Amino acid sequence: MTPSPTCIITGASSGVGLYGAAALATRGWHVVMAGRDLPPAAAAADALGIAPDRRTLLHIDLGSQASVRAFVDAFRALGCPLDALVCNAAVYLPRLTEPARSPEGYEISVATNHFGHFLLANLLLPDLEQSPHPSRRLIILGTVTANYEEFGGKIPIPAPADIGNLEGLAAGFKAPIAMINGKAFKPGKAYKDSKLCNMITGRELHRRFHEKTDIVFNTLYPGCVADTPLFRHTPRAFQTIFPWFQKNITKGYVTQELAGDRLAQVVADPRFGERSGVHWSWGNRQQQGREAFAQQLTARAQNQQLGERLWELTAQCVGLA
Repeated sequence: MTPSPTCIITGASSGVGLYGAAALATRGWHVVMAGRDLPPAAAAADALGIAPDRRTLLHIDLGSQASVRAFVDAFRALGCPLDALVCNAAVYLPRLTEPARSPEGYEISVATNHFGHFLLANLLLPDLEQSPHPSRRLIILGTVTANYEEFGGKIPIPAPADIGNLEGLAAGFKAPIAMINGKAFKPGKAYKDSKLCNMITGRELHRRFHEKTDIVFNTLYPGCVADTPLFRHTPRAFQTIFPWFQKNITKGYVTQELAGDRLAQVVADPRFGERSGVHWSWGNRQQQGREAFAQQLTARAQNQQLGERLWELTAQCVGLA
């Protein structure tokens, strides 16, 4: 009997990651559910009917580089191949008044959302390359709010994503520096900047490794999951108004279940393995039966010189250079 393909999903204890794990398990995959708090993850998996033989729970704190490295060791100790990696987890802390720092001293949104996934992806590339699966994939979750090509990326609250010329990274990105462009700290913008870096990293992975490895590298935006736990640190009024606004005004709202299924499609369905270097999107206005399309990214996200420089500076920050 052919063994089930294996996918790692970060942030799989709730939200899109959890529902993506459930959708992949339904498709016959085994999912390594990576997260910071395993008992709630197990309870959530049980509640969604993810069978114990379809899941493995492993601890990871993406904000800690030591934890990322320990996770890779723990995964390899399982002795199973890696057929897909989904970099999904994120922190969004818009109410901070001053930057929180990772154990290495970096601003926590960038440390978790960008640095942690960059390190994880690079460490696990050899495992993906050795997989016997016919369509190995590395998928990174992006967001409309970090893409200038879409209306959501132009909203100036708190500020559009802007990583400048990476001045903050070039200066070492430790206190007092807290923003990638070296400017004043804005917690909501730090999240957007980190997600822009995620999408640039997806393109750079494709450019550097697709032809060498045949691994498919893509990013995606599954729609506005306005009630995901990502927003648990926002004001309570926002948590009420934002989903209503997306459902009734923008019509961009999608359920966690639908977003999870879309994630599983990009990981497992054959048509999403035919192209690499794509940002898959279902758009910002949802329609019944809507199909995915290749969404253009902002010119900054496609700038090869910027992508190379971001890669080099990030590699230095995570100890890979």
